[in-house]
Amino acid sequence: MAKNFWKDKCVVVTGGDGFLGKHLIAKIKSQSPKSIFVPKRPEYDLRKYEDCLKVAKKGDVIIHLAANVGGIGYNREFPATLFDDNILMGTFMMMAARDAGVKKYVALGTICAYPKFTPVPFKEENLWDGYPEETNAPYGLAKKMQLVQAEAYRQQHGFNAIFLLPVNLYGPGDNFDPKSSHVIPALIRKFVDAKENGDKEVVVWGSGQASREFLYVDDAAEAIIKAAENYNKSEPVNLGAGFEITIKDLANLLKKLTGYNGKIVWDRSKPDGQPRRMLDVTRAKREFGFTAPTSFEDGLRKTIEWYISHQPLIINH
Repeated sequence: MAKNFWKDKCVVVTGGDGFLGKHLIAKIKSQSPKSIFVPKRPEYDLRKYEDCLKVAKKGDVIIHLAANVGGIGYNREFPATLFDDNILMGTFMMMAARDAGVKKYVALGTICAYPKFTPVPFKEENLWDGYPEETNAPYGLAKKMQLVQAEAYRQQHGFNAIFLLPVNLYGPGDNFDPKSSHVIPALIRKFVDAKENGDKEVVVWGSGQASREFLYVDDAAEAIIKAAENYNKSEPVNLGAGFEITIKDLANLLKKLTGYNGKIVWDRSKPDGQPRRMLDVTRAKREFGFTAPTSFEDGLRKTIEWYISHQPLIINH
């Protein structure tokens, strides 16, 4: 670990009031930085360069988490909005950081940037081997441009920007809104609510054949901190847990962990998304010593407990 990396640093975390951001900020606070700034809307619109510059001037280190993001349904309904918002935020924030003389810039990409048919496990060098899965391509490609920008800025300006590719995150504080949530919170909500309502069946999108990899949110925050402290190269780095599970097995596991006794019905008229997803996590371990410590079942139990204890607030929100 880089000794006292955070001490006397002014840290900016865009998207710091979001799911990953809250976990990350708690960890950075424990390292006693000089300050932590989280830009909030409507005061700062990160789709505008002028607002990004105001934000960038407040930091020595910027971690850009801010994104417009959702599940498959949201991706299908708002492809243009997802492209516009994410490419503008990413481009202007890094440009402003360079103009403001920021010392270290950490850009977060997405596993959606990978080609639809990528050899499993996904290696970083496969990133440009094809077009992403169609339902999330506008989002994935907009985020991927941060990698191009980071490499170009390092080459021309000597700007220290790094690009991290986290797999799907889950954990306490996730988004449980059925309209925009990802698969784990969506299924937890379905099973818990069905159990309480005495429903005989739960309908799940797709065939259940697709596979996914999931990283516990607290582990992701730890990985970002280690990368910020120790990694200073242009090559992208995967952040994952190094395992894959089919959606069918995930649904059965969540059914068991929530204690739901009804039937699972698969709605095959809905898309599966990318066929398989699992990252090669060798580079993160080699470059900054990250391996995910939380077991999948432990992480799921903590997430279910969090949802049950916050359920009235979420449903009435």
